[in-house]
Amino acid sequence: MTKRLAEVAKKAGVSEATVSRVLNGRNGVSEATRASVLTALDVLGYERPTKLRGERGRLVGLVLPELQNPIFPALAEVVTASLAQRGFTPLLAARTIGGVPERDYIEMLLDHQVSGVVFAGGSYALADAEHGHYRALTDRRMPVVMVNAGVSDLGFPHISTDDAVAVEQAYGHLRSLGHERIGMVMGPEDHVPSRRKLAALEGKQFLVERTSFSMESARLAAAKLIDRGVTGMICASDVLALGSIRAARRLGLDVPGDVSVVGFDDSALMTCTDPPLTTVRQPIELMGQSAVDLLVNQIEGSGVEPDELLFEPELVVRGSTGPARKRD
Repeated sequence: MTKRLAEVAKKAGVSEATVSRVLNGRNGVSEATRASVLTALDVLGYERPTKLRGERGRLVGLVLPELQNPIFPALAEVVTASLAQRGFTPLLAARTIGGVPERDYIEMLLDHQVSGVVFAGGSYALADAEHGHYRALTDRRMPVVMVNAGVSDLGFPHISTDDAVAVEQAYGHLRSLGHERIGMVMGPEDHVPSRRKLAALEGKQFLVERTSFSMESARLAAAKLIDRGVTGMICASDVLALGSIRAARRLGLDVPGDVSVVGFDDSALMTCTDPPLTTVRQPIELMGQSAVDLLVNQIEGSGVEPDELLFEPELVVRGSTGPARKRD
């Protein structure tokens, strides 16, 4: 017992006497300190005293669509750190192709009596997907925040990068370099962020190929655009951009000498690619912290409107874009 008290006290940043008061249900401990102690107990894997087990454990679900795209682990790092600072324990649920469906993850999180859920991509980003499983969260009045653009009729707040500004920055950059035939490597037809990007360029000339969010599928899409004569490509993610660079190389073309490529995210290691990737940076740290703030406000009973907060992206110019080669 003494060892347990010492470990929990160190983890929570309080005295052993304070831990003892919390575990024995005594007064004289603030709610924030009490929450920190219980969170430390959960994180260290100790069982709560019987009288505390019926309480909601200040757990928060974080549902990610995948872990292969480095932007999602980066967001998870920000969100989990922010939650821990607020006295919550994150439960990570990462979806995989052919793995556990999103609806099953929601059921599992509800079974664990989570206090709220942060989604970072999911069925809500696809207009034609099934959205009925989100009703279980609405019925329970569960605090929820969704990161990235999605369908607008679910009644949850969204945290998104401004897709219109992002694609305008990328398009303007390529045009300033003399590229006249520009291609877009975008997500599926019903992918809401891709729809927004394309809508922002209405009236401008460009070619489009749609793909799933994998490097190999991007390679195939980019090859089709190159075959159609594009000299500059704007991609819906950094992973798609890397697949597009691979397509150019397999066709014997130089990047950026023959084809310029712009990504989206500015995920980890994009400065280390060959060439370093020009991309539109999402302000992941600000977005993750804002998502947690919105969620905690809901958990604590503050009214939060189901609006969308748009964050300004930033074009980061590196080595994958250059002047358009003059035609003979």
